[in-house]
Amino acid sequence: MVQDRLSPLDASFLFMEERTTAMTVGGVMTFDPPPGGDFDTEAFTALIGERLALVPRYRQKVREVPGRLGLPIWVDDQDFDLDFHVRRSALPAPGTDEALRELVGRLLSRQLDRSRPLWEIYLVEGFESDRLAVVTKTHHAMVDGLASMDVGAVLLDRTSEPRTVVADDWQPRREPSGLRLAASAVVENMLRPRSAFEAMVRAGSDMRQVAAGVVRGVGGVFDAVRGAGRRDPLGPLHGRTGEQRRFGMARTSLAEHRTIRREQCGPGGTVTDVVLAVVAGALRRWLISRGEPLLEGSTVRAMVPVSVRGRGGPAVSGNRISAVFVELPVGEADPGERLRLISEEMAAGKKRGRSAGTSAVVGLAGLATPAMHEMGARLSNRLSGRLFDVLVTHVPGPPRPLYAMGARMRDIYPVVPLAHGQTVAIGVTSYDGTVCYGLNADRDAMPDVGVLAAALDESLAELRDSP
Repeated sequence: MVQDRLSPLDASFLFMEERTTAMTVGGVMTFDPPPGGDFDTEAFTALIGERLALVPRYRQKVREVPGRLGLPIWVDDQDFDLDFHVRRSALPAPGTDEALRELVGRLLSRQLDRSRPLWEIYLVEGFESDRLAVVTKTHHAMVDGLASMDVGAVLLDRTSEPRTVVADDWQPRREPSGLRLAASAVVENMLRPRSAFEAMVRAGSDMRQVAAGVVRGVGGVFDAVRGAGRRDPLGPLHGRTGEQRRFGMARTSLAEHRTIRREQCGPGGTVTDVVLAVVAGALRRWLISRGEPLLEGSTVRAMVPVSVRGRGGPAVSGNRISAVFVELPVGEADPGERLRLISEEMAAGKKRGRSAGTSAVVGLAGLATPAMHEMGARLSNRLSGRLFDVLVTHVPGPPRPLYAMGARMRDIYPVVPLAHGQTVAIGVTSYDGTVCYGLNADRDAMPDVGVLAAALDESLAELRDSP
């Protein structure tokens, strides 16, 4: 039996998770009423069950290897229960956006059950204007920013007419015994160095290129740690992380982001540059509202994950990401100058071709024992407060409208994990002419997450009107 073992990076997200830092990603989707006027939540649930064949991982759970002799593996859930994973909820009347955000914060505070497949979907009724909200939660060990749209493969269609899915005759495979898992891990550990060497020989790899790759990886780690030692983290973005969350949302125009990129960014500028400039301006406004003294050179360090998936290659589940660190110039009063500085830094990072130490650490940890790997992952989570101030993800989404059971999706707000010792994480995605910002914040440390969400709209308008 071929075992589906977690990659070192995927396993890191399991090892990083602590009581106060749930490593879940997801989204908050809102839908306009369907043509009939009423949502059939029972039919929604049945639809998800019918389409799980499109995402096989959603019926698998994580199984630890005895003695931590190897990284965990994915196994079929013998007792898979769809009703456990798809749940119904309702907002108190009149079902406002504020009530939805409050509910989302409470749902994000709950960790996923490790004894079951690591995902949940909530169908939220009672939303104003007869809309429906759908909240998804998936463990980061299963998906990254691009693959997290797998849940859309279960629920969403390109037209208002639901597509037909071939009937599923899934039967769970027998779960391997602990002895078999341990024996397989021992064999893998014995063969891994030889297999790596043989693969290198077959590829005709130049040892000098290998050495240069190691130097680049270690250099990335060195740069990240060295930079952390020179910086003084801004207080409002750091604090004791609790278990409870708040959620903020901002819905903006993609056309405005693109116009700013075209008119104000130099060659090679991207919408991501504009997104980061919008975030920088919003953070500046929020910090000033907190009474935080900002100097001209004050910066907020953002960690920006980037995909390293190959274009046009086969779809592969799991994580294929790296990251870059970007200094957001919150001390700069001129919005146009903030954008210029960010664009230059992003371009320089791409030219250097050196990603942040995160990926390098994970790559090196992949050669260590699982126990060491777990300690390294937990250490990196603990050090995140020194390495960066805020996580900002930007994932381009579908440019055209999507539907579920004939209902048109109005918007989708991403949910990204909150790191240890930090107060907010910001996910951004584009969809059907909009750019949606989702803010996952610590409930006690950031009671004013709504102020930061509103500042995103103000920051975009300021940048748009910048000469």
